[in-house]
Order: sequence, then C-alpha cells, then structure tokens
Amino acid sequence: MSVPVGWVLAQSDLGLQLRGGATGTAREITLALATELPDPFRWLSGGELVLTTGIRLPADTADRVAYLRGLDECNVAALGFGIGLTHRQIPADLVSAADDIGLPLFEVPLPTPFAAVVKRVTARLAELEYDAVLRASRAQPRMTRAVVYGGARAIVKELARSLTSKVLVLNPAGKVVECHPESLDASLLAAVRAAVADGASALSSSVSMDRSGAALTFQRISVGNAVHGDLVVVSRAPLSPIDQILLGHATSLLALDFEKPAKLEAAQNELNSHALGLLMSADVDLAPAWVQLARAGDTSGRIRVLIIACETAPAAKEAQTVVAAAIGALGRPLFMRAQDRQVTVVLPGTEGPEFARRVATEISSPVRKLIRVGLSGPQQVENLLQAIEHAKLAASAAERGGLPLEFGALTGRALLSFDASRQILNALAETMLTPVLEYDGAHGTELVPSLRAFLEANGHWESAAAATGVHRHTLRKRITLAESLLGCNLDIARVRAELLLAIIARQP
Repeated sequence: MSVPVGWVLAQSDLGLQLRGGATGTAREITLALATELPDPFRWLSGGELVLTTGIRLPADTADRVAYLRGLDECNVAALGFGIGLTHRQIPADLVSAADDIGLPLFEVPLPTPFAAVVKRVTARLAELEYDAVLRASRAQPRMTRAVVYGGARAIVKELARSLTSKVLVLNPAGKVVECHPESLDASLLAAVRAAVADGASALSSSVSMDRSGAALTFQRISVGNAVHGDLVVVSRAPLSPIDQILLGHATSLLALDFEKPAKLEAAQNELNSHALGLLMSADVDLAPAWVQLARAGDTSGRIRVLIIACETAPAAKEAQTVVAAAIGALGRPLFMRAQDRQVTVVLPGTEGPEFARRVATEISSPVRKLIRVGLSGPQQVENLLQAIEHAKLAASAAERGGLPLEFGALTGRALLSFDASRQILNALAETMLTPVLEYDGAHGTELVPSLRAFLEANGHWESAAAATGVHRHTLRKRITLAESLLGCNLDIARVRAELLLAIIARQP
C-alpha cells in the first residue's frame, strides 16, 4: 500500500506547505520516518517520506544538493523539512535543487510535530491495507461463484474489475484465449508475449513495461506437470501483496476450470478400458461394449492391437503413461488395459508400425530394456480377440528393448503362430524350464531372463551382458548355474534352439 505525496499535503490541519519539486507530488509514500543523519542512504529502500530539521545539513550548497540528489537516487518519495529549530526557513538552494530534481520538498511548521505526520501517514496506510483486505475478501467469493456459472471468462472479468486492470489468459502457445476488457492493442500484446516468454521458466513474475510505463504480472496456470497457460495482469502500478493474493486465487480457479475437460477425458478413457476388459474376458451381454469399442476403429471399422509385455510393474506404469500421451496427441479415444504387467491397447487400423515405434522410443531407455512390443495386423472390430492373440505372439517373439514386431513380420517365428506347435513348445517349456523357474522363485534370482538374453545373443557374452544390464562375469555365473540345473550342454546348437523356443513359448 502507498499514499501519494499530494494526499499528505492536503491534510490541512498539519499545516504543510510545498516549497519545491511540485512535479513529483504524484510519488507514492510507503513509510514515513524522521532522521537527522547526513547520509541516511544505505538505510533507505525507496518510497520513504523523510522528515528532518536539517540540524546536520551540510553548510555549503554543493553538499546540500548532493544530499537531496542522494535521497532521489534512493527513490525517496518526499522530504519534509521542519522549520523553527535549526533553520527559520528552508534554504533556498534546497528549494531550487528540489525543483530541478522533481523531488517534493515541503515545510513542516514548528507547531506540527514529526510524530503527527508519521502517525497520519501510518494510519492512512493501515486504512488502505484494511480496505484492500476487505476488497479481496469480497472479490474471492465472487470469483469462486464465477467459475461455477461462467468459467474462465467470468473469472478473468471479475479479476479485472477487482484490480482495475487489464487481465488476459494466454495458452501455452501464446494465443489469447480470454481477455477483459476485450480490446487489446497489438503492441501491448506483443510486449506481454515477450515478457511471458522471457519468464517462461518461472511460475510467476512481475516486470515493468518500459514503453507504456505499466506493470505486468503473470502466474503460470498449471496442475502438476500439466501447463494450461498464463494469467497476465497489466496494471498502472505493481500489484500489492493483497492484489497478488487475488491473482493467486484466480490462477487456482482457472487451473481447476481447465482441468475439467482433462478429468472428463480421463473418465472416458477409464470407461473405454472397462469396455475393453469386458470384451477380453467377461461372460456377459457384450453388445454395449462392442458399441463402445467401435469408436476405436478407423473409417473402415478396422483396428490394430498393440501389446507391451513388461517385466516389472513400474515398467508397465511408464508404458501406460507414454501410450496415453501418444493417443491423446492423435485426438483419439484411449482403449487401454493393463493386466499382469501386460499393456493392451486398441488402435485405429490406420496406425501401424510407425506409431508403435514412436511409442517404444518415447519410453525411457532403462525401462525400454524391460519391455517387448508386438503389433497385430489390421482387423475388423469384431475380430478383437484374434488381433489380441496375434499381438501377443508378436510381443513374445520381439526382442527385449528392441523395435516393435508386427505380427505379419514373424519370419522365422512361425512355430509360435500355430496352436499345435505352440502346445508342443509349452510342454517342452514345462519339462525343460521347471528347475530354473523353481530356483528363481525360491532365491529371487533372474536365471530365466539371463538365459534368454544369452541365447538370443547367440552366446555372445558382451551383447547378452549389455542386454541384461549386468557384468559379463555375473552373467557367466548365472548361465553356468542354469546349465547345471537344466543338466544340459549349451554348446550344442540344437539344445540352445529348443531351450530358446521353450522360453519364448512360456512368455506372456
């Protein structure tokens, strides 16, 4: 809060008389104090009304002018000079200097104690502070009601009225989505955009706009990592702390308002997920679910299924986040289900291997080493279960951490595509892998993943160690232990081939 110098001079009972610096009477006072120090500058922060009797005022004109200029450089609002004690009147050189500088210099008559001036200014500041708090307490409920009945536009209008300022909302791309008053000068808008861009890394900022002399304050509208834009206030003077509270309240309300469509989309995605789950497993009337799933198809009613087989729950969690963002960027409804560390996604039939690769590469490198990605070919919506099975087969044959594998590209993996051969491989897996699986279960080791990496690397220790993220000596110990548990010789190519097929067959 601040008081104009002109207001203080208008208090007739104080008997103050302006003697110099008339051009500066619009300066704002934030504090009144008395000091007789000849160099009080280090203790001044700006906005002060300094009161002095001049008892230690320098004797020569040059030093007196320097004293006055020093006050001005500290952004002092005004100087009150008490007469009748040390000086019968204000020295003429001070008056002349005050006119040159534009620093208000007024006379305080002997009957008026400095304490009376300080008390009057302090009381006025407290009154303004109370008014501001009262205004804010009334404005906050109005803004809260505005978000219910009028959304973002009503909030912006109410904030502009409360602050007597221009208020606008920019989206993350810098486009004006709301503004009050609605008229907006092009040069002002350019200055606002530049100021917001300069402070892009800050959650809030306040700057002066040199060309217009206005103050610009903005706050980021965000919830968590989601940024919805910036709320900007262009005012005649910097916002007071109370005004900042109003701005913060409006920012919070706007963030909630912008989040409503996101919450609605999340609810829709959850519904899609349940529909997908019903179609995959439930023995109920599926007609409504099929209607819901039809929204996932392309213009020809075709879909693809993307399967991300993950080795850990955190990996599945990150995969879901990346997939949701990628589908959102397409502007398509999300049909995704996560179960047993397997993420199943239904895509439009037009989204093929390129989309799958984009999703896979957006997953962080450490997590990417823990996933396999498979993609079905285009199918009609009613062939969902077949598309899921094809995607599963492709994921089981894909390389861990490698590029997604499309079902149609299963060259060299055809055995896994036929039920008869798959049953044989499953039986082989039960027979061959049981000792290693039981050992992993009892000791918490990772012999099976290490064995698969070794076999897929054709026995190349360096490549296999890099794929599993362990040292090659550690990998050697694991393979030696697995070999002893299996009772086989991994130097024999046929043994290695059968064992790899068994491991692939048992993977989800």
